[in-house]
Amino acid sequence: MNKYLELAIGFARTGVTGYGGGPSTIPLIEFEAVKKYKWMSEEEFGEVLALANTLPGPIATKMAAYIGYKVKGNIGAVVAILTHVLPSVIAMLGLLGVLYSFSHSPIVGGMVQGVTPVIGFMLAEMAYRFFQNGKKGLGLSKMILFSAISFILIQLVGLHPGILIATFLISAFFIASRKEKAANTTPKDVVELKEKSS
Repeated sequence: MNKYLELAIGFARTGVTGYGGGPSTIPLIEFEAVKKYKWMSEEEFGEVLALANTLPGPIATKMAAYIGYKVKGNIGAVVAILTHVLPSVIAMLGLLGVLYSFSHSPIVGGMVQGVTPVIGFMLAEMAYRFFQNGKKGLGLSKMILFSAISFILIQLVGLHPGILIATFLISAFFIASRKEKAANTTPKDVVELKEKSS
């Protein structure tokens, strides 16, 4: 299948079925990008999601832009964004009057309450998989420690998640750079450094 068509179909589906805003759409985007079309690995998706959370704007649109660009460059990004956003915009304009007139209906309220547990489960399942991936990379004790710190800072202190993610990303960058530098330092370099210092 043509890649542009794949992007159009995949992101049109996420735009139409993504009930409840950006966070509820992320598992749908992950399904299309990782499982169905295999545009990226689960690990890469997690990295992109973390980076997208540090930037301003709707998370789903940023994810669509990145994935579209990765698959088919600038035009791919435009296709992914438009096909993700347009169905929702058209549906919203078409149904706004109808929904507004039935906004206080117990039937509509029941429909909303019926969908909420499904969204909650999807987010919990995605969070569990991210936890498992983090455990592989960091180990169980560090993963629990960082999760606890994140919970305290976001829920109790009220720190914006973007600031926390940016802090973790910057810290990880410096730690990885230091490790790479240490790994590239050969025993001969160590001997030379000791001779220079003495």
